[in-house]
Amino acid sequence: MAKASFLIEVRNIDERFLCQEHQSLLGGIESQRSQAVQIGCRGGGCGVCKIRIISGDYETKKVSVKHVSKEQAAEGYALSCRVFPCSDMIIETVAIQILDR
Repeated sequence: MAKASFLIEVRNIDERFLCQEHQSLLGGIESQRSQAVQIGCRGGGCGVCKIRIISGDYETKKVSVKHVSKEQAAEGYALSCRVFPCSDMIIETVAIQILDR
């Protein structure tokens, strides 16, 4: 049986990409060489790939409240490296600034 793929629309930059079942949103972005979301550590530690989910079904892995507070999560914010779609989705990118470490 073929794996499902989901259409992900990035509303505020008018871009679309496909994400395979069991693949993180960030993985889908990378596999299609899209630049829809900034890429950082790929593990939830830096917060660079922050997005806001407008619609769609998904599962998430744990993320530090340092990057996504409980209040923000309730408003649909997440890190794309920790989001796994279960349906087509509509998201928005969130511009953040990385400070020198």
